[in-house]
Amino acid sequence: MDDSMIKDILGGLVTFLPFDVTEIKVQEEKDGVTRVEIVSPEASRVIGWHGETLNAVQHLLKSIARSKAKLDRSPFLVLDVDGYRRSQEEKVCKIAEQKADFVRRTGSRLALPPMSPYFRRIVHMHVASSSTLQDLTTESVGEGEYRQIVLRLKDEKEGDGGELSPVMAEETGLENLDV
Repeated sequence: MDDSMIKDILGGLVTFLPFDVTEIKVQEEKDGVTRVEIVSPEASRVIGWHGETLNAVQHLLKSIARSKAKLDRSPFLVLDVDGYRRSQEEKVCKIAEQKADFVRRTGSRLALPPMSPYFRRIVHMHVASSSTLQDLTTESVGEGEYRQIVLRLKDEKEGDGGELSPVMAEETGLENLDV
């Protein structure tokens, strides 16, 4: 995807929005993701309540880019402001690592709370690529908004392990993921 086209589309979108944007940076990442960073003195306004404004602008950006580039499907763009999205990605990876310790200690499978496809992808990729988590594997289970990741030891056969250990009722840190 052409960086200048992304900047032009996003630049046009933000002219209709009630906040200042001082810079738009586009960066291609190795896993096929195009990360678009907005620099703004009003980052919290761009993010909105639990990321709703950011999600809406990201959706519009992807839809317009798909249409202009005549693509069969939407490009994999991640819109970020002030490192907000990146900090959420780091948070979900850290929680997966903490839960991995429980899986190792008990030998039980553990289901993480339901999360969006984007964050499930982040967890799957983190577990697969992390040298400290090579003894674990992940799978997505469930439907729709209730789809979640199950962490289990690699040497456990699928279907083994009996009942899933429930997601603990205490705060997991995943309550307010916004993608």
